[in-house]
Amino acid sequence: MARSSPTLENLVTRVAARLMPADVASHRDAFYQVLQLLYEYFGVEGCYLRYHDHDLAAAVLVAEWPPQAHGAEPDTPGVLHFRDADPAIAESEYSKEPRVIREPAESITSIPLLWGEVTTGTLGLVAPGDRVWTDDELDSLRLIAALLAQVQARIRAEGDLRYAAYHDSLTGLASRRALLEHLDARLGRGNPGPVGVLFLDLDRLKALNDFLGHRAADTYLCRIGERLMQVNRPVDLVSRLGGDEFVVVLAGPATVADAVERAEEIQRVVGESVSLGGQLVGRGVSVGIALGEPGEISPVELIGRADQAMMVVKVQGGNSVGVFTDDMTQEGERRTLIELNLRTSIDDDHLVLEYQPEVDLRSGAILGVEALVRWNHPVLGTLQPAEFIDVAESTNLAGELGTWVISTACARLAAWKERIPGLDLTMGINVSPVQLVAAGFDESVASVLRRYGLRGAEVCLEITENVVVGDLRRTRATLSRLERLGVRIAIDDFGTGYSSLGHLKSLPVDTLKIDKGFVQNLHRSEGDRVIVNSIAGLANSFGLDLVAEGIEVEGAVPYLLELGCRRGQGFLLGRPKPPGEIEESVARGYVDLPWTTGRGRVFGVSRRTS
Repeated sequence: MARSSPTLENLVTRVAARLMPADVASHRDAFYQVLQLLYEYFGVEGCYLRYHDHDLAAAVLVAEWPPQAHGAEPDTPGVLHFRDADPAIAESEYSKEPRVIREPAESITSIPLLWGEVTTGTLGLVAPGDRVWTDDELDSLRLIAALLAQVQARIRAEGDLRYAAYHDSLTGLASRRALLEHLDARLGRGNPGPVGVLFLDLDRLKALNDFLGHRAADTYLCRIGERLMQVNRPVDLVSRLGGDEFVVVLAGPATVADAVERAEEIQRVVGESVSLGGQLVGRGVSVGIALGEPGEISPVELIGRADQAMMVVKVQGGNSVGVFTDDMTQEGERRTLIELNLRTSIDDDHLVLEYQPEVDLRSGAILGVEALVRWNHPVLGTLQPAEFIDVAESTNLAGELGTWVISTACARLAAWKERIPGLDLTMGINVSPVQLVAAGFDESVASVLRRYGLRGAEVCLEITENVVVGDLRRTRATLSRLERLGVRIAIDDFGTGYSSLGHLKSLPVDTLKIDKGFVQNLHRSEGDRVIVNSIAGLANSFGLDLVAEGIEVEGAVPYLLELGCRRGQGFLLGRPKPPGEIEESVARGYVDLPWTTGRGRVFGVSRRTS
């Protein structure tokens, strides 16, 4: 006897409640719960969920109810190739509508999981005899299949981001994040040591790049990555930092002799010629070695020492091996000088802000600017944030520096509003992890807004992903208070550090800013396009704005627009400039885009209406 519609509605609601919080860690349990609900509600003999692997041309079993007893022979294999499967499976490969396969003793109802135009899986119900399904029941099963397809898409996107966070997009080697996490574990107090690190830099890669082109250089880097995996042991960590730099962490305690022997073997293997474009090319490699005792050095310091040793080799002509010694202290002295001068520079007007526009990629309309701090050091010259922000955090100056940046940026926005009637602009301001979790941070922001007569929505605080996955409880509390002020929140450099879906759902975030590393090669990197597509899907799923950073070539723009990303930053759109130089563009309200196709119009979009 068919159930009433309200009961079916209740079933769909219960299914949705179990699927909405599902993530990588919990989705299989959620699937089993959903199948159990369907099994009990419809009184069928069994339910199953299969995902379609179209590359493999197979349906892969994800969950079934009742579950098979431990050790029992499965009724059907976990992987069923469509060409060999029975009709219930084979005909589901591209099916778009529910189908009922009737057999003498049972009937199998197959409900497709659809994501756009693609059939991504099948929800199956096995019923005794010739069960007849009502239209209401089939409609409810369609809704449940749609929910399962959404979870499937989210999990795949999350998996893409997780893989991107821990693997280099070009070579597939371990990423910088994976390297740092590995070293952090190895260098924990009480672990066996010394820990040996080899820093590799290919010699004269730029000449090869200029001569044969980017594609050939990328192919060469991939070949080098393969050789590094072959010459090192599976228990060693091989990572690519970017460009032509690689790092190898030797497994187990290492001696200088061990490290030198490995480095020389790497030199020999890497130095062998590679065939590119019908030509044999080869490059030497400079290797720096550093050893560190667990509990006595940080990952960044150990890598830095190996890097210093490599640079000494480079200066001496390259293609050799060098070992870090205590007299390699130039960088240490530079850091000390920065530490000594930073506090006074905050008070002595040596710090300045430059502003980079964020624009509508269709029209060039300026939607906001990002405030970027610079330090005019009297001895070292102009320093970028990467050279002193970590020093500020390690010396408890991050709060003082951050307060100066927020106050100065808001004062600038207030001054522009006074001189430019009707100005509608968002000021983006970077916030450090230390600053965000400091007591009274939201009160400090509120005070600055009142002082300069700004609305909260005119300010967007940009936080990095390590803030999201760090002190989540305090971060959530602070961001909630900022949300009540109307302040917007953006996750900066998104995709490099991997934020889980659970974190995104629980935090009042407005915007994802795609890391420039994925954008700069978007026009020629299928891997980067896959990642950006996943990020765009996440932003759309959670109703977040999307901004692409690092737009430096025009070829990336069509891909971004196709994915629905209409906001961007980068040198192609506008470099960071002092306030006096950028004010004219701010007053005009737009920047001229290289792809403008008519007066005031881009891709058919008017600046006035964008």
